[in-house]
Amino acid sequence: MAYIKAISYYLPEQVLTNEELVKEFPEWSAEKVAKKVGVNIRHVSKENETAVDLAEKAAKKLFEEYKISPKEIDFLLLCTQSPDYVLPSSACILQDRLGIPTSAGAFDYNLGCSGCVYGMAVAKGLIASGIAKNVLLITAETYTKYLHQEDKSNRSIFGDGAAACLVSTNGFAEIGDFVFGTDGSGAENLIVKTGAARNRNKTGKFKTDEEEHIKRDDYLYMNGGAIFNFTLQAVPKMIKDLLFKSKMTADEIDYYVFHQANKFMLDTIRKVCLLPKEKFYVNLENTGNTVSSTILIGLKDCLENKTIQDGMQVMIAGFGVGLSWGGTVLKFFSK
Repeated sequence: MAYIKAISYYLPEQVLTNEELVKEFPEWSAEKVAKKVGVNIRHVSKENETAVDLAEKAAKKLFEEYKISPKEIDFLLLCTQSPDYVLPSSACILQDRLGIPTSAGAFDYNLGCSGCVYGMAVAKGLIASGIAKNVLLITAETYTKYLHQEDKSNRSIFGDGAAACLVSTNGFAEIGDFVFGTDGSGAENLIVKTGAARNRNKTGKFKTDEEEHIKRDDYLYMNGGAIFNFTLQAVPKMIKDLLFKSKMTADEIDYYVFHQANKFMLDTIRKVCLLPKEKFYVNLENTGNTVSSTILIGLKDCLENKTIQDGMQVMIAGFGVGLSWGGTVLKFFSK
């Protein structure tokens, strides 16, 4: 068995408020942004502040809050689509900066919105096989660096941040079975086309999609309609499959913490899946969509405000870029 033993997160100090954002887009109002996407402020990394910098701060907060020594860590997993370099792996850089022993394993994996759940599965596998006892899972993104200044839609949604989670042989939440899914045929619906091996150099090219959004090669593009439709197809089936695999009924799930994409999407998922509002976490107000970190941020907030308590069974799920999705059920015990 594998358990969550500690959770923490870090958000950059610099913020972008709705009031500041609408100064650039006067056709919008701060109230309209808040109502549409559920975000009031989002944290934005500084020009020289990277995902590794955020990851380091999240990990150090976790070590301090839970009195954990980095010497206890024997494996490090870093989920990021914002690495410092093409190579080496950012996890290797982070191992050194955190003072984790050189005997520890470390690697990056490139996933977005589902990355937290995938990382928990890998960590659980490492523990179940006896390869590791204390796996530090970190999610960190600086998506705002991929956004064009004139992209009001994505700039209203995304924020930067990092979260850290210690998965161990004991802890306060048992990690259950998993359900995953992948559909690479939708890769171009959420993509940054240039900068890697397929298209190394910026092209400066752009065109307008069917929703009248500008699709720029050199910046993050999201086909909102296609991503919305994919989510409504994938998530209800994932919930059904996960309940079946976990040998549970919906009534046995006490709370749901899903990837915080945007308020409209979350409200629609809840209604389509017939999930009780009082059991469904929605809170992007002060963070925005932090991609792979939203679930851990949500779990930490729920623990601190006692929304999640001992004995509760909590379903978590991530879905988005890839296209990729995954879910599991966490059973919480006394901390």
